[in-house]
Amino acid sequence: MTPDLRPSEQSFRTHWLSLFVGLFIMLTGTFYPPLLTNRSGEVDHTLLMLFFWSMSAGFVNGVGFIPRFPIFKMLFSGWACLGALAAGVLIKFSN
Repeated sequence: MTPDLRPSEQSFRTHWLSLFVGLFIMLTGTFYPPLLTNRSGEVDHTLLMLFFWSMSAGFVNGVGFIPRFPIFKMLFSGWACLGALAAGVLIKFSN
């Protein structure tokens, strides 16, 4: 017995740019943690939240997973990945 899936949910497509962003943030945060701090060397939680949201959205969207609930579709979309990354970069370089 197969589940009743719409055609758009049956085919998983890799989104390479989103996946690359997720991998880049993961590796950069692992090998150079000072990037995620403010000028005084303390952890910047707003910056971390934005980068980790972008990383999560990049992984979810990058592997081709499509959430069923609309709010999760929005939070883990490619646009959310790009927006959170842009906001994080803006915050990092404006301080």
